This record gives sequence, C-alpha cells and structure tokens, in this order.
Amino acid sequence: LVQRVLMTWCISKINNSLLNVVIIFSLSFFLAVWGNFINMSHNFLNLNRSIQDNGDQKVESKIEEAVAPLREKIRDLEKSFTQKYPPVKFLSEKDRKRILITGGAGFVGSHLTDKLMMDGHEVTVVDNFFTGRKRNVEHWIGHENFELINHDVVEPLYIEVDQIYHLASPASPPNYMYNPIKTLKTNTIGTLNMLGLAKRVGARLLLASTSEVYGDPEVHPQNEDYWGHVNPIGPRACYDEGKRVAETMCYAYMKQEGVEVRVARIFNTFGPRMHMNDGRVVSNFILQALQGEPLTVYGPGTQTRAFQYVSDLVNGLVALMNSNVSSPVNLGNPEEHTILEFAQLIKKLVGSGSEIQFLSEAQDDPQKRKPDITKAKLLLGWEPVVPLEEGLNKAIHYFRKELEYQANNQYIPKPKPARIKKGRTRHN
Repeated sequence: LVQRVLMTWCISKINNSLLNVVIIFSLSFFLAVWGNFINMSHNFLNLNRSIQDNGDQKVESKIEEAVAPLREKIRDLEKSFTQKYPPVKFLSEKDRKRILITGGAGFVGSHLTDKLMMDGHEVTVVDNFFTGRKRNVEHWIGHENFELINHDVVEPLYIEVDQIYHLASPASPPNYMYNPIKTLKTNTIGTLNMLGLAKRVGARLLLASTSEVYGDPEVHPQNEDYWGHVNPIGPRACYDEGKRVAETMCYAYMKQEGVEVRVARIFNTFGPRMHMNDGRVVSNFILQALQGEPLTVYGPGTQTRAFQYVSDLVNGLVALMNSNVSSPVNLGNPEEHTILEFAQLIKKLVGSGSEIQFLSEAQDDPQKRKPDITKAKLLLGWEPVVPLEEGLNKAIHYFRKELEYQANNQYIPKPKPARIKKGRTRHN
C-alpha cells in the first residue's frame, strides 16, 4: 500500500524523462525490497514465536511428568488423613446424652463405645491402657462426638456427663492377679471417684460388676438374690471382693446421696478385640488351636461356663442403664457347657489337629457357672440372641487376622505380662 501511494505521488511530480524513469524504477525497487524485508521479518517473528511455544510446551510436558507422581502421592496422603467414620445417627439436643465410659478402650468398653456413638450420643472414653488398647477405638478419633482421655480412675476426674458406664478394671485372672493391689484400688478408689463424679453432676452410674461375686457357687443356676461363696484371701479375691465392695459402695451412695445406680453382673463374654494372651478360656483355646498347640484344660474339664457374645452384653448394658431397675441384674447366656465340650467345639470350628492337654486344677476355680436371667427377661426384655457357633466363628476370624498381622510385622500385640508378681514390688 505504501509502495503504491509513493509511486502515484512520484509520477504526479516528475516529468516523462529518462531520469524520471530511472528515479521511478529505483524508488520502486527500493520499496519492493523494503516490503520483502518486512514480510521476511514478520515470518521470522512468527517462526520464532512458534519455536518458543513448542519449547514451552515441551518444558511444561517435562514438568508435568515429574510432578504427576508427587500429585498422586499427595492425593493418597489426603485420602489417608480423611477419616471415614461408621454411620452415626443424628440426635436432637434433648435426646443426645453426654456419656462417660471408663475402661472404654478395652474389649467390652470399645464395643459399647461403638454402639453409643452410632446411636448419636457424645462419648468420652477414659482409659489408662493397662489392658485397653487405643487401636480398639482409633476409628472414632477425630469425630466431633468422641473424646479419648488417658487417665487412671484411681485419680479424681472432673467432667460434665449425663451417664457413666464404669467398666474400668482388669477382667481376666492373669491380668487382675498380676497386680492385685492395683486391681483393688481400681475397683474401690476408682469406683468411689466415679460415684463422687456422679453425685456432683447428677449423672446416672452403671457398674460393670461380675459373676465372680458369686465365687464358687453353692446355688445353681445363680440368681441375683444369692449372696455368693467367695474366698476373701484367695488368689482371685482382689477381683471378687473388689467388685463386691464396689457394689456396696454403689448402694451406699444411692441410699445416702440419692445417686442413681445400675449394677450389671456380667457372665463370661467373648468376641473380637479380646487380648490374644489374656488367659481367658475362649482366647486360650482359639489361639492354641490356630497355632497347632495343645488345648490346655485345667482339671478334668467338667467345670461349666456360660458364654455370651459381646454384642448381646452391650445391648444388655444399654437396656439396663436406660431402665428403672436399680437392683443387680445378671447379664449372661444360660446355655451351659463344660470346658471340655468347649475345647472340642473350638477345635472343630478351627479345623485344628491340636490335642487336648489336661493340667492341674487352678485354685478357687468355680465348678459351676450359669446365670439365671429371669430378671433381665422380665424387667429389661433382654436375652442373648447370637448363637454360640456364630459368635465363635467371628472371634476365630479376628484371632486369625491378628496372627496374620503379627506374622507380617504389621502389628505385634504386647499384652501386659500375665504372671503373679513374686517378692516385694513397688508401692501403688
């Protein structure tokens, strides 16, 4: 366009002569060369921009290749830190209760925690982890309705609650005989502290007592009116008498201070989250059968026990807490089996070739144990519903997984030493 304008102007100003022709030709050539130069510059710039864009794309591609694995790892970490909780009901403010569970990281306590959390209540678990384990309740950590406190109930606790499930105490003979003074303190001073808390805040307290209060019973089956047959200085006395005193304390606080109390006398219970080496019949037999070791039966094996699955017990505890029954209530399975029958049944369910080995009888080992649950049926509408074999299969599956974890070094259970202390020990 510039070239044409200049040509037109030059022609209009210069006469027709040879000089004019030369000037016009030279000017035209110069303009043509200039135009080509402009076009070449433009093309070069476009080419350079294209090369630069391609280079940038290659660099971006390389960066993306290097960053992609890092982004994937970040996503995996975010997923691992994003806690997925079991389903929880929503309760309105008037229906939602603040509930304290002492010993809530233990075998029974952790299952009770699960039920109360899923029912929509606010749950505070207190445990000193003597026999309880954090991994039993770790799936609730971080939930807005859940709190875990590392605390020993022998020391006072100040907290605002509506209900207290007092489960804190070792429950298997090797564990409670390991430190009998501590067992007594937990069941006496610990119970006093919880009753004092219940009095201060106006809470209702449920004591997890035990069928051991009946000792080696002379009445069969045992109902709540039976006073028991207990050796007060035997090796099991720290637990038996500790629970008997705890019951006495509950009713003293009820009569003198008006504290609402509930007392559950719990019979043999089994299920997942039991300690592998806690010395109880079920865990002993299952572990021995899975590992191909002899199943050890103490005495002739004619002693009888009645075993209930843990979910049945938890339902009974909740029903008792929310009832108007203040007197003691047996919670157990009236289906009675001898220890020898039980060993044979577990051996069959595991599919083990283990032999049954008979050892000398343990001191003060009860010969008969069968609950009369007429009161629970009548006043609570409660009775066990999980069949024995179904519950045992669930427990066997749990123990098998635990052994697999241990073999793969993913988790190695380290229960407290199950032995009776010898000689002088530290003060407690």
